[in-house]
Amino acid sequence: MTDAATTKPAGPSAGARLLIDLGPLLVFFLTNGFAPVADQLRVFYATGAFMAAMFAAMIYSQIRYKHISPLLLFSGAMVLVLGGITIWLHDETFIKVKPTIYYVLVAGLLTFGLVTGRNLLKMVLESVYPGLSERGWKLLTRNWIGYFLVMAVVNEAVWRTQSTDFWIGFKLWFFLPATFVFALANVPMLMRHGLEAGEVKEDPPVPPVQ
Repeated sequence: MTDAATTKPAGPSAGARLLIDLGPLLVFFLTNGFAPVADQLRVFYATGAFMAAMFAAMIYSQIRYKHISPLLLFSGAMVLVLGGITIWLHDETFIKVKPTIYYVLVAGLLTFGLVTGRNLLKMVLESVYPGLSERGWKLLTRNWIGYFLVMAVVNEAVWRTQSTDFWIGFKLWFFLPATFVFALANVPMLMRHGLEAGEVKEDPPVPPVQ
C-alpha cells in the first residue's frame, strides 16, 4: 500500500493552471480599472496588487501541488523585482518594459537549449505532449521563440508610442487572445509530428501572459 504521506499530489487541472497563471494579470487589470484613486496613480496601485497576486499564486501552487512551474517562477520573480522598482521609483517605465525583458530572455533560453541540444521546452512540457517527435519539439520551440521575439517588439512599439491606458488595454485585448490563438495554431503541426488527438493530456499550455 502506498503511503498517503508520500504520494505526489496531482498536478493542476487546466482550469487551475489558468487561474494560477492568469489570475494575477486579471487582478492587475481590475485594480487599474476600478481602484478609487487618481488616474495617474492607478498603474502603481495595480502594480502593487499584481505583485501580491503573483506571490499568492506561487505560494498556492507550492502548497497545493508541491510545485511551481519554471515559467511561473521566472515570471513571478520579474514581477516582484521590476514591480518593486516601479513603485519605489514611482516610474511606470519598469512595469511596461517587463514583458519585453521576459519575452527576450525566454526566447534566448529556448534558443540556447536548441543550440546546445537540450530542448528546454521539452523538459517542461514533455508530459503534456507524449509521443511528440524530436522534430516536433524543435519546430514547436522554434515557433515559440519567434512568437516571443515578435511580442517583445510589439510591446516596445506600443508602450513607447501610446498612453499607459492604451498599453494596459492592449495587453488585455491583444496579448492575451494572441497567446491562446498561437498555442492552438500549433496543434495541427504537432499532430503531424507524432502527437495523436487522444494523447493530449491537457489543453494546449501557454506561458504566463506578461
